[in-house]
Amino acid sequence: MTIRNEGCEYRERIGPEAETQTLLAYLSSRYRHSSPAEWEARIASGQVLINAMPAHPETVLRRGQDLVWWRPPWDEPEAPASFTVLYEDEDLLAVAKPAGLPTLPGANFLQATLLYQVHTYAPDAAPLHRLGRWTSGLVLCARNRDARTELMRQWSAKEVGKRYRALAGGNPGWEELTITAPIGPVPHTLLGSLHAATATGKPSLSHVTVLERRADSFLCDVRIATGRPHQIRIHLAAAGHPLAGDPLYIAGGLPAPGTHAVPGDPGYHLHSAELSFRHPRTGREVVIECGPPPLLCLST
Repeated sequence: MTIRNEGCEYRERIGPEAETQTLLAYLSSRYRHSSPAEWEARIASGQVLINAMPAHPETVLRRGQDLVWWRPPWDEPEAPASFTVLYEDEDLLAVAKPAGLPTLPGANFLQATLLYQVHTYAPDAAPLHRLGRWTSGLVLCARNRDARTELMRQWSAKEVGKRYRALAGGNPGWEELTITAPIGPVPHTLLGSLHAATATGKPSLSHVTVLERRADSFLCDVRIATGRPHQIRIHLAAAGHPLAGDPLYIAGGLPAPGTHAVPGDPGYHLHSAELSFRHPRTGREVVIECGPPPLLCLST
C-alpha cells in the first residue's frame, strides 16, 4: 500500500560538522530527497527557520543554532499497512510486524511504519527494539516510562531471551553451532560503511540449531545473546551459510565486493519468533511467541 503522508516538521540543533556551511549547502547535502533548487525555494518561502526566524540560503550556520524545516507531503514507498496484536496489558504491547514494513521512520518512510501504525492503536506504546524492514515477527512495545526503564535494563543485562527463525543456504555438517564472529563497520561502495564480520568489531554471539534440511537450504532457530546490527545475517554468512536470498552478505560475513545492495533490500528470510523476559510490574516470566510465515514453517 502506498501512503501520501501529511508532511513533517523536522527539528535539529546545528553541530560542529555543519558549522561554517551555508544553510543551502548543508540542507542540500544532508537531505538529498530534495534538490538544491527545491531547498532554495523552500527557504525563500519561509519554510526553514533558524532560531525561530526565517533564514536566507546563504546564511552561515553556527554551532548550537536551532534549525526547523517543514517537508511537504510526499508519497512514501509501498509497504504493508497492518500488524497483529500478540499480547497486551497496561504496561506492554507485543505485535507481529509483517515483512516489508519499517519499524521506525527513515529512508522516506514516515507514516508507513510500525511506529505510526502502533500509535494509531495505542498512542502510549513505543517499540523497545527494531527489526529490519524485511524481517517479520515479534516487536515488543512499552506503554509507560517505568516499563521501558525496566525492560531496557533487562535488555542491557542480557536477561531477555530472543529466538529467530531463518532459512539459510547450503547443507551444514553440524546440527548446532555457536558463532562468535565480531561485528563492526566495514567499507561499503554506496553507504561508506556498514556492519559485517570483522576482527576489529564488537563481541557477538549467536547459537544456531538446525530444524529441517531442504534441497539446497535449511531451516534453523537462532538464539542471540547480543544484538548487533544484522547479526543473524552476518553470523550465518560468516559460518558459510548466508540466508537464502540475501542480496548483501556472502559467505565469510562480508558484503559482496563492489555490491550496490544495502541492508534494507529484500530477498532474505528471517523472522522474530520469540521473546522471554520478566514482566516489568509483576516480575513474573513472560514468553511471547509469533508464528512464522509459511516458508519458515516446518514441513512436518
